[in-house]
Formats: sequence, structure tokens, C-alpha cells
Amino acid sequence: MKAVRFDHYGDVDVLDVREVDDPVAAPGRVVVRIRAAATNPGDSYVREGLAEQAWALRARLSGKDSDVPRWSMPFPAGQGTDLAGEIIAVGDGAERWRVGDEVLGWSDARLSHAELAAVSAAHLVPKPAGLSWEVAGSMYVAPMAALAAVEAVSPAPGETVVVSGAAGAVGVVAVQLARRTGAAVIGLTRQANHDWMRAHGVTPLTYGDGQAARIRSTARTGVDAFIDTFGAGYVDLAHELGVPGKRINTVVDFQAALGGRARIAGTNDAGGAAGLQRLVDLVAAGELEIPVAGTYPLGDVRTAYRHGAEQRTRGKIVLIP
Repeated sequence: MKAVRFDHYGDVDVLDVREVDDPVAAPGRVVVRIRAAATNPGDSYVREGLAEQAWALRARLSGKDSDVPRWSMPFPAGQGTDLAGEIIAVGDGAERWRVGDEVLGWSDARLSHAELAAVSAAHLVPKPAGLSWEVAGSMYVAPMAALAAVEAVSPAPGETVVVSGAAGAVGVVAVQLARRTGAAVIGLTRQANHDWMRAHGVTPLTYGDGQAARIRSTARTGVDAFIDTFGAGYVDLAHELGVPGKRINTVVDFQAALGGRARIAGTNDAGGAAGLQRLVDLVAAGELEIPVAGTYPLGDVRTAYRHGAEQRTRGKIVLIP
């Protein structure tokens, strides 16, 4: 099969698509023929050798030291977490699934950017018939981070929540989930995304110079909670706006969480397959949108990551093997 591999840390130029051995369905696992697999910023952190330090800090803050070793990888390494496709082989103990089942979920071994992947049977949920492959292959990392972030800050009806990076892969889901709680939601994003925000019940504000004043003018009774999906000082902004640390969540700026200045709930805190099923049900019912900013064939993996690095997309960038 063809799969993305890299032999040492570096930028996108270290990525290659190679012929490798097909995976096998070991006990408790199934082999999925991948139809779509999203890219994520975390893939780049791992590939560039930045993840171990960041996740060591996250583990120290959360008390989950066991999270650290899985970010140390032997080379050649694979890439990709999100996936959707059809099961082609079932291992012992994975009898919930059958060959031919359409599923979505995640690869705990970070090997979804490939034609085939061996996946834990417990990390999959059924793909609804009406769900596109591109959306199905984008459902885990970013939407689950958004779910965890919203639940961490616990918005209530009548409160005001601000989301930074509101048009990014995590932000577009976070603003929708926060809005579903009955809270008023302010999304910080560039002008090109303002119409999308308004169509989803979100008040858009342009980020950058003067944003604190714009937020205060819009949130007349103050800001109650803040979800940071971008980093770059937004936890500081939240405190400037008077939001207490327990009502701030960042999915990127772990350093800012030191001293209780913010919470750091993310993908791994959203309830695994049960949390994923909640999100899938919302999407299938038309109550949650997962925008797809672009799709690329597996062989264009470098171009896909360059596109994502521009940080000007709304939603997910997806590889199609």
C-alpha cells in the first residue's frame, strides 16, 4: 500500500509517499481502507520534533504523565490521526465490526495518512450513510478538542463566550457548540469569515489591534468565558477582559496554563468514542457543520500541509488516498 512516511524531524519536505507493507488485523483491531483522512496542526508539531516538549508540559499540568511516551516515535514514522473508510479485515475480539462496514474514528498509532490502516476496534463509530467521506474523515481531532473546550468553560444561557481563531478547524466547531448552550458567542476571525459566523448565530469581530475594545463594546455585560484555539497571547487577553482562569480554556498555549491561568482540555478529554458519537449524531441531524476547506490526493501531502500552515482556511484540509 501507499503511505506517508518521514525519516527524521523537519518541515513538509521530509514527507514522502512510499510503498509499505499492508497492515494486518491483530487482536482487537480492524483494517480500514481509508477514504479520507484530515490533516491537523498537531501532525506538524510531531513532524518538527516539537510535540514531546509541549506534551510533557501538558502532562505535567494535567497530571497525566502517561501521555508523554506516545509522542516519542521510531523512524521511519507515519502520520495522521483522523480517518474514515471501509473495514476490509477484522481481528479476533473485534467482532462488533464486519467486513464492509463504513466507519470513522482515529488511529492511535498516527498512521491514517495511508491507503490502509490497522485501527483499534474501540476507536471507531459507524459512518452515517448521508455523511460525506471528507467530513467523516475530519470528525475526531479538531471537533473533539472543540467539544472538550466548550465543556471545560461550561457556558450557560445568557452568558457571553469569546472564541479566538473562530474560523479554524477547532474554532468553527467550538462556536457552534457554544452557541447550542444558549450563550452569546463572539468569534474572533478575519473579515472574510464574518458572513459564515453570522449565519451560524455567532457575532464576528475582526482580530488584531483594538480587539479588546471591540469585545467590550459588543459584550456590554462583560465576557464570562473564553476559548483559545490559536495561542499568541489570547489567554492574556481573556484575563484582561476579566475572565477567571477556570472559565478560560486553551487547546494550544500550554505554557499559559501554568499557575491556573487557563484550563487545557483537548481532544483526549472529550470522551473517546462516546464523545465522537455525540458529534456524529449532531452532524447527521444537520445541527453541526464541519466545514472542509480543501481536499488533496495523498501524493500531494506536502501541498496540503503548506495550505494549512497559511492559517487562513475555514475548517479542515483532508487527504484522499
